[in-house]
Amino acid sequence: MKIQWTLVVGLIFAIIIAIFATVNVDSVQVNYVFGEARWPLILVILGSVLIGFIISFCFSAFRMYGGKRQTKAVRKDLEAAHVLINEKDAEIVRLKNELRERGASAFVTEEIPDNDEMPKK
Repeated sequence: MKIQWTLVVGLIFAIIIAIFATVNVDSVQVNYVFGEARWPLILVILGSVLIGFIISFCFSAFRMYGGKRQTKAVRKDLEAAHVLINEKDAEIVRLKNELRERGASAFVTEEIPDNDEMPKK
């Protein structure tokens, strides 16, 4: 839905710029650092809009790339955490079985729950 609103607003903005540019067709003097030239105002307006779009697109692409890179790093950390949790769960099961084999229930005052009985976090 957000993309649709962005598209509608962008389309309205483009129509306003097109109307504004077609009304202003007179020639204007454009001063450069190294000289000057006369251009139709419509080209100056459309050129300015195009340059603004290109700059905005570059910044947006840079932010999107940074976000994707950050997401990839977070997913890698999450996967490593899942692996560690699975290893620790396997170690807990192994240690419980080892305690039961050694007959340590005489030393333990409470029953050691199995994996199915363990509380989930």
